[in-house]
Amino acid sequence: MPYCPECGGEMHYIIATKHYVCKSCGLSVTQQELMELREKLKPSFETDEDEHQKRKKEYLKWWLSKKK
Repeated sequence: MPYCPECGGEMHYIIATKHYVCKSCGLSVTQQELMELREKLKPSFETDEDEHQKRKKEYLKWWLSKKK
């Protein structure tokens, strides 16, 4: 059973409307909306190396744009 992305309560599926409804807060979402909300709330796990590479690319982009 899925859990509500807003309050953490249990959600149940209503076949007639094809929506998930939270038993606690009343949030009503489709399956697609529920997946999108979870993706948005999911923390991204970037390693230090990824962050370092990202900063290098941003700096290089900035540096090259200054030279034009």
